[in-house]
Amino acid sequence: MPVRLEDVLRHSTFTAADPVVRAAAGVVPQTQLRWIHSSEVLDIASLLGGGELLLTGGQALALASDERRMGYIHDLAERGVAALAIETGSVLPSIPSSMISAAEEAGLPLIELRRVVPFVAVMEAINSQLVSQSAAQLQQADQASHAMAVELAHGGSLDRILAVLAAATGSEVVLTTTAGIALASAEPAGEDGASVSLDGDPGEHRSTVQIEVPVRGIPSARLTLQARGEADVNLARIAGNRSVDILALALLQRMPPGLKEMAGAALIRAVDSGKQNWRLQELAPAAGIPVSAQVVAVVMRSSASQQLRRQVEHLLDPGGQHGASYADNAELLALGVLRSGNAQDERQKIVAGLQSLEVPEGTVSAVGPIASGISSAPWSLAEARLTLELAADGGRVRLAGTAPGRVLDAQAFAVERLAVHSMDEALRRDFVSQQLADVVEHDVQRQSKLVETLRVWLDSGCNTAQAARELHVERQSMHQRLQRIFSLCGGDPRGTGRLPALHLATRLAALQPK
Repeated sequence: MPVRLEDVLRHSTFTAADPVVRAAAGVVPQTQLRWIHSSEVLDIASLLGGGELLLTGGQALALASDERRMGYIHDLAERGVAALAIETGSVLPSIPSSMISAAEEAGLPLIELRRVVPFVAVMEAINSQLVSQSAAQLQQADQASHAMAVELAHGGSLDRILAVLAAATGSEVVLTTTAGIALASAEPAGEDGASVSLDGDPGEHRSTVQIEVPVRGIPSARLTLQARGEADVNLARIAGNRSVDILALALLQRMPPGLKEMAGAALIRAVDSGKQNWRLQELAPAAGIPVSAQVVAVVMRSSASQQLRRQVEHLLDPGGQHGASYADNAELLALGVLRSGNAQDERQKIVAGLQSLEVPEGTVSAVGPIASGISSAPWSLAEARLTLELAADGGRVRLAGTAPGRVLDAQAFAVERLAVHSMDEALRRDFVSQQLADVVEHDVQRQSKLVETLRVWLDSGCNTAQAARELHVERQSMHQRLQRIFSLCGGDPRGTGRLPALHLATRLAALQPK
């Protein structure tokens, strides 16, 4: 259980000093301590790690200027020092009002010690408790660090790695670039295992820990942990520091520390999570993507998503100036900019290029429709995901190319996507029944595939020879199937105006649960 400032104020060695809280009294009950330290040095802040109760006899403060005293308060608060206790007496009769005001403004508890006590006795008594607590915290932090390393080794995303840290510390965790661009975040889980809202309770006390994450010696990211309510802020601090090397390695593996690439990954994450438009417009220029550009989203599901990321990036943007990607375990998300005068042709080149990649067995990709501007990128990504779901649910894939199960074109699924958005399952089932009831019944009773045959034939533009090749049947067998279909659905539909309705019905039939 964390050692709190209010507990120390009630300790016998401390009450002997007749302490009085002069500033930020409302913060005292929630303030947790990591260590007790004493010093008369005014430039001590840079040597502290945060979470300390600092004791001082006031000799240096008595000789300092008012401006220097206020700077001392601000430096300690910025460093994350838990509280400052100043001994008053003959050297410093009282704490200057300017220091009290500065401490109140900074939220730094300021305590006046009105009697002289040996600081050594206070520190020995309290720090012995803190040492015992610190050992347990180090053990928990090491366990969290090990779990983060395991997640990294299994290809987990930055979000998943941070989720381990959030769960271990009960803190909201955010990783940003040094410029403040969010790279990943995670929330602590509630008692039911669900994520706690980032907004939280406005009145809830939060303690913030910030840790720099250098990559190859260069400050590249900042880890922020917000411990809420009863969460152990010292555990958050220790675990956060223990995680620095793992996060640096994750940044190197997934996004070498260049602002453009980091912004691109952050942009993809924002697109995927449906962030507000202003956030997309903020990230896009940093990623090298004009906010008004025509873009297309790609979703690739593969056991080698991390390894394929560079190939996909090069395919989407051979020049390396535009585009963004983000790999998370077995899924790769990417965004390509269409720069030529004919966006449709350029998009088809992307589809063909993805089809030509050498990928592991079981890899499947989908290319979303063209989005006009970065604000529409979430729609393109959502439609690409929907295309993958439709292909899986329908028990079939309509491919851009010849190799089965590889690349799906969202535009080839436009009818299905529209139906899912505008028709519920009952309405789709009724429409199929109205148009193809006898054909569907024949398939059920005879275990035939007449509905699929009709769809392939209509997809081919009523080209019997091409449909026969796609279905791998003889042309004569194809003619016999069509004659049977025509007899069940009211005759040859060509030239009757019934083709669109039948075509739609065959596509909707594939969406029905088996």
